[in-house]
This record gives sequence, structure tokens and C-alpha cells, in this order.
Amino acid sequence: MQGFRALPSVDQMLTAPEGLALVAEHGRLAVVTAIRARLEIAREKIRAGQDGAVLAAGLPRAVAEDLAAAARSALRPVLNLTGTVLHTNLGRAILAEEAVRAATAAMAHPLALEFDLDGGGRGQRDDHLRGLLRALTGAEDATVVNNNAAAVLIALNTLAEGREAIVSRGELIEIGGAFRMPDIMARAGARLMEVGTTNRTHPRDYEAAIRPETGVILKVHTSNYRIEGFTAEVAAPKLAQIARKAGVPLLNDLGSGSLVDLSAHGLRREPTVAEAVAEGADLVTFSGDKLLGGPQAGFIVGRKDLVAAIDRNPLKRAVRLDKVRIAALEATLKLYRDPDRLAARLPTLRLLTRPEADIAAQAAHLAPAVDALLAPHGFSAAACACRSQVGSGALPVDTIPSAGLRLTGAGGDAPDRLSARLRALPVPVIGHIRDGALILDLRCLDADAALLDALADL
Repeated sequence: MQGFRALPSVDQMLTAPEGLALVAEHGRLAVVTAIRARLEIAREKIRAGQDGAVLAAGLPRAVAEDLAAAARSALRPVLNLTGTVLHTNLGRAILAEEAVRAATAAMAHPLALEFDLDGGGRGQRDDHLRGLLRALTGAEDATVVNNNAAAVLIALNTLAEGREAIVSRGELIEIGGAFRMPDIMARAGARLMEVGTTNRTHPRDYEAAIRPETGVILKVHTSNYRIEGFTAEVAAPKLAQIARKAGVPLLNDLGSGSLVDLSAHGLRREPTVAEAVAEGADLVTFSGDKLLGGPQAGFIVGRKDLVAAIDRNPLKRAVRLDKVRIAALEATLKLYRDPDRLAARLPTLRLLTRPEADIAAQAAHLAPAVDALLAPHGFSAAACACRSQVGSGALPVDTIPSAGLRLTGAGGDAPDRLSARLRALPVPVIGHIRDGALILDLRCLDADAALLDALADL
């Protein structure tokens, strides 16, 4: 058994063919650092009694693996087989091809972001979206910020800083990441005025709360939960009447926000932005990366004077969008001008409306091939029925019939062990554990080869 003398020097490893190839790929500094780290590990193992010659033989491969792991981004594509189409932790909406092309062009070239090509002077970046949003929602004017939380924040700050914001107790929502509406209101400088109860709020509750200190009435669409049973809420048209009579603006936060009637595509109906505008809300806020199917953004549409006030707010610069997202949003919104082809061109809507029969056929076709790939590792696969969900707080109690693969193995921890191995693949495969098995919901799998190629790396 050989000791320390069996280990090569840093220079020997650098000048070997393997070392030269690594330097060409990763750079000298990174390779030297990786070699030194692996040599130190080898010395520790020799002190523990391991053979230096055996360790030396494995050094080139170990260094190469370390460098490849360091170069690999943690922000890399995964296969979303969780059954949640708009998965917040997996980046929500997949962009349409048109949006991807527009974003790529914006990244690669200068563009007229705040430049008026007609007059030659300075323009406004939101103008690229304003006309589209007015046409699609029926609002007088529109502006855009970096997400819907920012949209609510700047709207409340503009309308109610140092004043009261009236909201039903049943609408004081909390969403992912411990985002709570009362906290956003406080950061906006508005004083929370709660009315009604958790399950029942009436028109008289709002009317009794309005006073000279009132800056805004806030209505929040409870898109991420449902209260059922003995309930009552004030519908938006009635609330708009109350607000208009009192001379107080009504802010309607739709959250996910849809520009089309989802029931036309077989999903439960959600209020559309155009409906919220038509019902009398002075401002409506909604997201760009949820049901709308675009990149992360927050839209504010409504009265021209209120939108202008928001645009003058110093906070606007802090929450504005960059050129890449504006380009992607413009391309996404343009798809809505052709509603007959929207489901085919917008990935979010296409995935949500995939027929169950098509997914079941895909599962039946994939099951034998996946089973063959898993068998050497002690696991098996079979087609199964399952149910998908929209995700990101939209239609929280609704599920969509789907199909997938049920992966099982020996031992109660088999689903967890397999899940960990699939997450560690070069292209991670993300499913969900249910009833003692790892379920891969195939609703969001466009190509069979993507899953088979990923599993081949087991």
C-alpha cells in the first residue's frame, strides 16, 4: 500500500492531458483550486489508512466532477411533474414562444424602451403595454410594476398614505412566503380599518366605517382559499356604489387575475379583469405570471387620474419593470388579441386544458419504458389516475382530472429515497408523494423523451 508519495503534484495534474482539457474549459484558477482541494482530501484519507495509489488514480475524475458541479447553475430547468401547473417554487408560468423571442431580442439589442421614435425625445416604458391593457380590460389607463404585491403596495401608498383603508376581515389574506395583506398595508402607510367578520360582511359595515379619514376601500379576491357555509360578502358592483357615493376610491385586488373567461375552456369561472373594471372599481390590480401566463409583473388598471398619480409616486421607480420583462409582456398580451388560438399558443392555458384522455394515453405509453429504467434500482412504475391543480393561489379548491406514473419500491422510505434521487439528476424530475408512492403527474410533460432522457442518467 502506497502513501503520500503516490499523489501527483498540482503541476503534474495541470500539465497532464486531463488537466489541460479542464483548464481550457474552466480556467486555470478554478482548476488549481479544485486540484488542491482534492489533494487535501486524499491526504486525509491516506492518514486514515487508505492506499495513495488508488486515490491518485481517481483524482482526475474527482476534480472534473467537482468542476462540473461548481459550473452547474442551481437555477436550472426541471421537469415539473408535481401536478401543479403554476408552481410558485418552480417559476410559475412558462412563457409562450413569442414572449421568449421578444425577451431574447431585448437582451441582445438596444431597443426603444424610453425613446419616442416618432418625436425623437424621451418616452415612457409603460407606453409599450398601456394601449394593449386598455384594449383588453376596458380601463381608462394602465401601469405596470414588478409584481402584484408591489401593485397593491404602491396603489395603497398613493391613495391612502396616512389615512384609513377599509377592508373586510374575511379578505385579510396571507399568501406564500408569509405575505400578509395587513403587513403590506402598514408598509404602504395606510391604517387598516377592518369591517365585518371573518365569514360575513354586509354593505352597512362599509357604510358605517367611512369617514373623513378614509383614503380607500379595498376589496381582495380570495383566490387562494374559500370560506363556505354561513357566509356573506359585498359584491364588487355594490361596493363600487358605496365607494362612489362616499367619494372614496375602490381598489379591487384580483390577485391571479384572468383576461379571459376560464369557463370557456372547461375550468371554473374566475372574475376577469374586464369585469372588475366594468363593475365600477376605480383601480384593479392583478398578476402577470399566474393565470395571465406571462413573466412576473403586477398590473394596475383603472381611472386615468389615479393611474397618473401612481406613476408620479417616487416608489414607481423602485418597482418598475426592466426591458426584458416589458418585451415578454407585450408579446404575451398580444396573444390575447386572438382568443380563438390562445389556448394553443399560451402554455399556461394549453397545459390547464390538456384532455385527460391524452394524458392517460401518454402515461400508458411511458409506463413500461420508465419501469425498465427504474427496475435496476429497485423501483417500479405503473400508470395511474391523478388530479392536477392550477397553483399560485388560483382556483384553490378545484382539481383537474389527470394521469401519471405511480413509482414504488421496497420499504416505507422508498418514495422519499426515489424522490431525492430524481431531484439529484442533471435534469431534476419533481413529483409529489401520495399514499406511499411517488406520483409523476404528466399534465406538464410535453415530450416523452424529456422524461426518459432524464431518467437514463440514474
